[in-house]
Amino acid sequence: MTDLKGALIGCGFFAVNQMHGWRDAEGARIVAICDRDPERLKAVGDAFGIQRRYTSAEDLFADGGFDFVDIATTVGSHRGLVEMAARHGVATICQKPIAPTMEDAKAMVSACAKSGVAFMVHENFRWQSPIRAVKAAIDSGAIGEVFWGRVSFRSGYDVFSGQPYLATGKRFIIEDLGIHALDVARYIFGDATAVTARTRRVNPAIAGEDVATMLLDHDGGITSLVDCSYATKLPIEPFPETLMEVDGSKGTLRLTQGYHLAVHSKGATKLTNVEPPALSWASPPWHNIQESVALIQQHWIEALRARREPDTSGRDNLETFALVEASYLSAAEGRTVSLAEVLG
Repeated sequence: MTDLKGALIGCGFFAVNQMHGWRDAEGARIVAICDRDPERLKAVGDAFGIQRRYTSAEDLFADGGFDFVDIATTVGSHRGLVEMAARHGVATICQKPIAPTMEDAKAMVSACAKSGVAFMVHENFRWQSPIRAVKAAIDSGAIGEVFWGRVSFRSGYDVFSGQPYLATGKRFIIEDLGIHALDVARYIFGDATAVTARTRRVNPAIAGEDVATMLLDHDGGITSLVDCSYATKLPIEPFPETLMEVDGSKGTLRLTQGYHLAVHSKGATKLTNVEPPALSWASPPWHNIQESVALIQQHWIEALRARREPDTSGRDNLETFALVEASYLSAAEGRTVSLAEVLG
């Protein structure tokens, strides 16, 4: 079967991981790249042997010759690029967060639907092998009916050195990291109906919040706690691990630091090491994130070939983005916010 041809827009910090993932993927390859910065364009093009290089997205789409586009730019450019891809009939992956506002997000989903092109948001955390292992353990029925859970990401890691723009935005941890944890909560516990959130800025050198705590009400009566921090100094830095706790009617599950999964049921505890493999191009401690990039990209290829909606489609991601918007609204106004209020 002929490989699907792709183009990448945005050759920044995280896009290099995506290029590695595409190079190893079965059934697809990147044939063109685009970035407004000629130096970044040259660096990525030379590193991955891509000859077709553009500083203009308009020129890239005008020349065509690819089946999908991977948009790895910052959020302000997402709507324009996604709508451009839709006009050209090109299937699209978009980096998270999907858009600056719910209005923009809905317009992007609508544009792709009207053009009949696939649209997926690169929401990769739910593709991490430890989180997939948690989901599999719950689905096996080992801990019975789930009634409570926690998704936690607490770290003191300096994320600003590699991505300095993160320090300048009025929104930070919920939009950049919390969105992943909120999506994991949806993946594990089901869609949420309401959220109560509190935020705080501990680091005086940044503009946005670096600590957030969110209480979610889920369909089916499950309550979950999602907590995120980049201001937490621990004796052993856990970055970039997501830790989880799940309570069920027949037992409990704990995903603890060091990728240790403990499933306790019927008076016995099963311990499993669920550390992800380090791919040939990966570098610990990033290997967890890097593996999830490769896995979601492979999922995209398979979904395109089968003509089915990807798990983190634009339509599905509206529910995750609504949790982000509802969390900010809740923190600002000190009240519980329903998802219906944000989704409209």
